[in-house]
Amino acid sequence: MPYNKCSQAITQGAQRSPSRAMLRAVGFGDEDFDKPIVGVANGFSTITPCNMGLNELAINAERALKQAGAMPQMFGTITVSDGISMGTEGMKYSLVSREVIADSIETAVRGESMDGVIAIGGCDKNMPGAMIAMARMNVPAIFVYGGTIKPGHYKGQDLTIVSSFEAVGQYAAHKIDEQELLAVERHACPGAGSCGGMFTANTMSSAFEAMGMSLPYSSTMAAEDDEKRVSAARSAEVLVNAIKQQIRPRDIITRKSIENAIAVIMAVGGSTNAVLHFLAIAHAAEVELSIDDFERMRGKVPVLCNLKPSGRYVATDLHQAGGVPQVMKMLLDHGLLHGDCLTISGQTVAEILRDIPATPRKDQDVIRQWENPMYAQGHLAILKGNLSTEGCVAKISGVKNPKITGPARVFESEETCMAAILARKIQPGDVVVIRYEGPKGGPGMREMLSPTSALIGEGLGDSVGLITDGRFSGGTYGMVVGHVAPEAFVGGTIALVHEGDSITIDAEQRLLQLNVPEKELARRRAEWRPPVPRYTRGVLAKYAKLVSTASRGAITDGS
Repeated sequence: MPYNKCSQAITQGAQRSPSRAMLRAVGFGDEDFDKPIVGVANGFSTITPCNMGLNELAINAERALKQAGAMPQMFGTITVSDGISMGTEGMKYSLVSREVIADSIETAVRGESMDGVIAIGGCDKNMPGAMIAMARMNVPAIFVYGGTIKPGHYKGQDLTIVSSFEAVGQYAAHKIDEQELLAVERHACPGAGSCGGMFTANTMSSAFEAMGMSLPYSSTMAAEDDEKRVSAARSAEVLVNAIKQQIRPRDIITRKSIENAIAVIMAVGGSTNAVLHFLAIAHAAEVELSIDDFERMRGKVPVLCNLKPSGRYVATDLHQAGGVPQVMKMLLDHGLLHGDCLTISGQTVAEILRDIPATPRKDQDVIRQWENPMYAQGHLAILKGNLSTEGCVAKISGVKNPKITGPARVFESEETCMAAILARKIQPGDVVVIRYEGPKGGPGMREMLSPTSALIGEGLGDSVGLITDGRFSGGTYGMVVGHVAPEAFVGGTIALVHEGDSITIDAEQRLLQLNVPEKELARRRAEWRPPVPRYTRGVLAKYAKLVSTASRGAITDGS
């Protein structure tokens, strides 16, 4: 049986002689035209520490593909560093980059008739971007995570990039001086790898492992450790076997496997962005999934891991404690995981977890014992109400009071809100509203890590609520509600909020409510006019025209 079904279109027959001539120039010989051609989607760049180590992994994968009897073709794809762009106009390109990555991988793989693809990524959008492409194309594929950064250390504390963001708020509140701010900055990011807590990158890598599209234990390895290079090579070997068996992404990405991924996201205390990304992945795979499914899973799955941003530990600690397989085994044994789901290895989830201990080691507290979880239920709550009829996402881990009613402090952009926070104009009990930052309104749905971290740094994390039609970083915690939909730009109720209006955030009742009579809201709605688009040319303008509501994953390729 030939394993080069797709690439035959460019390698077989007299008419393809020009194609073969060009392939010979890049290293093909007579014996190679019958081998499967495998794309190596390499996210390497020196834009961010998340991606700076990827080229070495790509070269290892390339070598392993050749040894396994395939012909690799390496191509690059982009990244945008959220940590660097945060709080700037450039952050509008972050979510857009997810679509660019997906489109670029699809374009290269389909354009060159490749038989499979191994995607190697690091920063946040690399992962959902690659997975969306894999689900669309449905040729054998595997994802290789570039690995997590090791924690920085200062004054006996583990640091992450979020430590630096919070230090900005501490500095503004005169809790630390400029020397201390600089010291945190110098120690926060000690080397290569994606942001170290259970932020978005590590959340998505963990979820992909749970879903079966990455190898066991690969999601929590440190970028700089040798096992990550070994895992990349092993991933290439597994992919070639999947090509031979024709194990394709849609055989793996199913309703059940996505539920497995969501269960792990809840158990590890993962990022709010996972909701947005998995809605988009499900759409690409033509799997039925709604925002309400996350709330359903939240009610069943406890938070088992004590991880930053609201907990104590980082991803490398999770790795040492047993990694995602240990978490999965606990969920499986308690009926919260589908053990019959296929993985890229050809094994089922249950088969992979067969030899994993039923309980985590007692000499660690990164993964809590089942009877002593961090929280009895998941931390990503879906709220609805007149302020978000389509649903929005609240991250309630570490929140002392899951309910707040207070006066609205309304800002038309992240920048104006940040200026108010740093000027100490936000008071305990306020509910901050940042609007016109949604998928269309931003456009690009910026993350609000700068304002939320500044609030934490000023000591307001437990007493101030924040709602937005934008997003939050995986490093965010506190009483924050994002992805409010419909967004302000299309006339959602968030556009009708006035300064001083009473707003209720109630995570227990899963309610986001503007406490204004409906008659008054109707009057405001009749007076509201859509704003002029902020961009009329270029990538952001195109994105704004195509992108859907956040409640459907901010997708750009169809209804």
